[in-house]
Amino acid sequence: MSRSRLPPILRPRLTPRYVVSCVAAVYVVYCWLWGMPLFSSNLPAYSGPHSVGVIDIESPCDGRKTSDVKFKSTGEPAFLLETVLFSLYYPAMKGAKSDKPKHLWVPKPLSVTAEGYAKFAHISNFLTNSIFTVALWGLTGSTTIPANVDVPLRENVPTLKFTEHVEDKPEAGEENFPVIVFSHGMASSRTDYTHFCGELASRGYVVAAIEHRDGSGPGTMIMNVDGTEKPLYHFGLGDLQVDASFDTPELKQAQLDFRQAEIEETVRVLRAVNDGSGATIFEMNPRKEGEHLSSWEGKFDMTNVTIAGHSYGATGALQALKGAPCPERPFHGGLILDPGKSSGPLNHDVDVPILIVHSNSWSKKHSVFFGQPHFTVVKDLVKGVNKRGKAAWFMTSLGTSHPSVTDAPLIEPTLLSWTTGSTIDVYDGVGVYVNVTEEFMLYQKAHKRMGLLALDVTHSEYDSHDNGTQEMPQAYQRFWQIHVAPDSA
Repeated sequence: MSRSRLPPILRPRLTPRYVVSCVAAVYVVYCWLWGMPLFSSNLPAYSGPHSVGVIDIESPCDGRKTSDVKFKSTGEPAFLLETVLFSLYYPAMKGAKSDKPKHLWVPKPLSVTAEGYAKFAHISNFLTNSIFTVALWGLTGSTTIPANVDVPLRENVPTLKFTEHVEDKPEAGEENFPVIVFSHGMASSRTDYTHFCGELASRGYVVAAIEHRDGSGPGTMIMNVDGTEKPLYHFGLGDLQVDASFDTPELKQAQLDFRQAEIEETVRVLRAVNDGSGATIFEMNPRKEGEHLSSWEGKFDMTNVTIAGHSYGATGALQALKGAPCPERPFHGGLILDPGKSSGPLNHDVDVPILIVHSNSWSKKHSVFFGQPHFTVVKDLVKGVNKRGKAAWFMTSLGTSHPSVTDAPLIEPTLLSWTTGSTIDVYDGVGVYVNVTEEFMLYQKAHKRMGLLALDVTHSEYDSHDNGTQEMPQAYQRFWQIHVAPDSA
């Protein structure tokens, strides 16, 4: 048979369009064969010495209402705490295998998250919601979280672990697991920080990443014990029955109050597990995870609980520290990542050790914050904590951008570097946050400054070169500037 008698598909012309189409088709088939999301990267494995497990826990609450504001569409309370949902990352038993599929990075139904993002963009309708859903599926729909689902908790952990820069080593021993409660930022959810949380779990920490239902996230599915479900999407002032006196600052305060209630409910659930009620928490969990919780009694170190948060969650974490430690909020430290700016005023009434870390983009950009430079407000807050006799640090992570602590740069490294201006390697970007968090947790346990936290001020202002009290050691020069440290208060 001559070539001219073959069907057109079997005798293609090597045009640019044909070449591009073939490359695209090969890429799609490759991603399908290897289970990779289109146009993005899979999340990496965790680097710590422990395997990592994860459990989604949704626990019924007592119908606590933090505001009388109602939705226009239904007349129902907008800030009614029906359930609290969080993902619990923990050191897992070595070699434990799960018979459950790994959690998706964007939870099902994916359309809830997609519609929520469309609402953020103020273009939500049937067509745009469908487009957002298809786009989200193409970008991240098959991305999974590497942690093993619902496997047994590791029996014990070493007494103290130090980063590679620490020379002094304590004696070996065993202890319960320090706990971190993590609050996500605006337009985010509990799954946007899985690598940060999982890395800490791989190093011996239990991390509860909360899903906030305050309207600041894109979308979430509320699940009740009786099997009923209802979606909750992003909402703003236009969706609420409010008068002219209820403005954007009022809404933000209402959201922060609701977030604090969710933080307190998360602590309640963790305490119940630690007190021996894990079986009840499992039975009441509509997500059907936590079958081993009954064996977790006494496994948490509730004397070393840290509240942490990023962006809006950092502002909320600072609010939760007012009056802490107390029974509802037993926090003995705060990890605060990129607080303030558009998320409302910062609570200065803090009486526990804190570590505030700015991304490079957060420190570099000058912002007026309630009449003062934002950098100055944060610096004065940290100095105030030091003056009250509690150790506090304020530093900048060089080369990072606001999303660097999230999973986004790991999944879309080229896109995020291009759009945010981040210059740090995406793995280093998360790694520097994990390392300094571990040093901060160890300080709270041993009351000893180690690694980066053992240094004094290197740059009293961002990018200054002549007013620090200590030269930054070579090992840290690429990654850090220290603006406030305990000895310099």
